[in-house]
Amino acid sequence: MSSNPSPSNSSRFEGCTLTGALSVLTEVRDAVCIIHGPAGCAHHNFSLLHATLLSNDRLDVPHLLSTRLTENDIIFGGEEALERTVARALSLSPAPASVFVLSTCIVETIGDDVAAVCAKARRVPVVSVPTAGFLGGVFETGVRNALSAVASLARPGTDITLSANLIGEKNLEYGVDENAAEIARLLGRLGIGVNLRFVRGIGTPDLGRLGSAALNVLREPALRPVGEELRGRFGTPFVDSFPTGLTGTCRFLEEVGRICGIDASAAVEEERAYQTAMLEGFADIAGSKVCFQPAHPALRADPDAKTVCAECAGALDLTVVPGGAGIPFPYPAPVGTAGLRRMLHRWRTLIREERRR
Repeated sequence: MSSNPSPSNSSRFEGCTLTGALSVLTEVRDAVCIIHGPAGCAHHNFSLLHATLLSNDRLDVPHLLSTRLTENDIIFGGEEALERTVARALSLSPAPASVFVLSTCIVETIGDDVAAVCAKARRVPVVSVPTAGFLGGVFETGVRNALSAVASLARPGTDITLSANLIGEKNLEYGVDENAAEIARLLGRLGIGVNLRFVRGIGTPDLGRLGSAALNVLREPALRPVGEELRGRFGTPFVDSFPTGLTGTCRFLEEVGRICGIDASAAVEEERAYQTAMLEGFADIAGSKVCFQPAHPALRADPDAKTVCAECAGALDLTVVPGGAGIPFPYPAPVGTAGLRRMLHRWRTLIREERRR
């Protein structure tokens, strides 16, 4: 686990370990999340999550409670405060179907036994999620720990269906639902449906379907430990990333077909024809001069984004020169052919602006 605080470490820009976990756990709609720590940790994350939901036209309010640790709790231990807050969560109406308890840096420092408090018998599962980042954990660490915590509530599936789970979608990014729709479209070319979005907009009972898919599709390679864990528990193979780029999207179809025992050749040919038609819609910018650059001065460009940009520039016969229209590398890299179309629309706007100067 890297503790490098350098600005080039993009996960530092997304938030702390606690924020990463909450981006997953607040998508279990019938659950309550308890932040075991000072009130400020809960206030900061509630504000961030609520603002993100509103910016995506979602009027949901995250179900968060705080143990609101005081100086006395920090000195003498906060387990009693946690017990009281768990009882409060269970008394809510409607009652939660599950409760997740997230630790904070101060709780890990004073040594509260959060796992022991959560392990007590109650009418609904109360799950401990380690989310203190002071020893080097970053946003991605919280995401992985949260996915593992939610998966602990699932049981092995009995009937495996020709379907796929989407694992670890980036719930705080713009276009998350568009990306899921693109994966569903690509899987549909192979006759494969989406079984479960793990975790986005689901309820605790939906977790019973987690082990019933023939395939898991991870959002990004950083989630491979989660993919390995789910494969160990349920025997489900996985593809380690959403597809990026023209050729990468076709490779995705081939890999999914191989894993599921499906001949993907027809689906790949259909997708290539679809991509050709999509590129023809941007013939008006063919031959333009462009200059790719990082989206933020402190961020290194995503290697996948560099590959995608170079590939699309070649397909459209764009000339990459220092004085060309400034085009930022996308972060993260666009997903599938639909993501490329959205990216190229942005390129067209920037190129036209440069031509008007």
